Amino acid sequence: MVFRPWIAGGAVCAALLIAALPAIAQEDDEDFDPSKLAASLNQSQLVRQGKQVYDRYCVGCHGANGDGEGVAAHWLDPRPRDFTRAAFKFRTTPSGTLPTDEDLHRTISRGVFRSSMPAWFLMAETEKVAVIQYIKTFSDRWSDPDEYEPPIFIPDPPDFVGSPESVARGKELYDLMRCHNCHGETGRGDGPSAPTLTDDKGRRIIPFDFTSGVLKGGPGLKDIYRTFSTGLDGTPMPSYYDSLPNGEDRWHLVSYIVSLRGSGTK
Repeated sequence: MVFRPWIAGGAVCAALLIAALPAIAQEDDEDFDPSKLAASLNQSQLVRQGKQVYDRYCVGCHGANGDGEGVAAHWLDPRPRDFTRAAFKFRTTPSGTLPTDEDLHRTISRGVFRSSMPAWFLMAETEKVAVIQYIKTFSDRWSDPDEYEPPIFIPDPPDFVGSPESVARGKELYDLMRCHNCHGETGRGDGPSAPTLTDDKGRRIIPFDFTSGVLKGGPGLKDIYRTFSTGLDGTPMPSYYDSLPNGEDRWHLVSYIVSLRGSGTK
């Protein structure tokens, strides 16, 4: 990530703003269903409230038009999400489909590791739900029923994850799926294709270095499995849901990735 002193200061200001939120906030809860809360509230009023939340906390990076071109965007790497494309990296839904409200809620609450997207875990749930509904106004995809698919089931990690046998099988799959073309033979993000990769807006994108740092999609085993199952829309990272239909193989890949990272992933 590009470091700019004034952005670092802005991050401190954002933290102070979060701490000053007047509403009662709740911690992120995987069992919380924002879509149910949204359905119980007046939709037009919810969108109006969402715009107020967006204008207060999001517009500086994501822009007034939701296109990821806010006043701070040009100094940020990676760039803010362009909501007008409605292509989201961190989902539980199949590749190319819209995320669930729970997916967006998780990203807002958790933030995006190794980026300028902070964790808004102190924001009131009603504000999160409201801004999710407002974000949907930036793209017509949200009004098309064909754009929706049910989430992919993300099970708990099997007992074999991390075993020597699973790591060895994961290494075989890493080679078979040609992950090394982008991420490199040792997972450092230095594969032969790495210099040529771009995102869906034609901007240079760097494959992740699995040997260091927290993965943007989250630090847990299920987070890594989810990425292998869904892919990262808007990037060259594909879904392996169809190419590795046996979920155990995707868990073996998780084992290998964790082995590259040492004991840092829990």
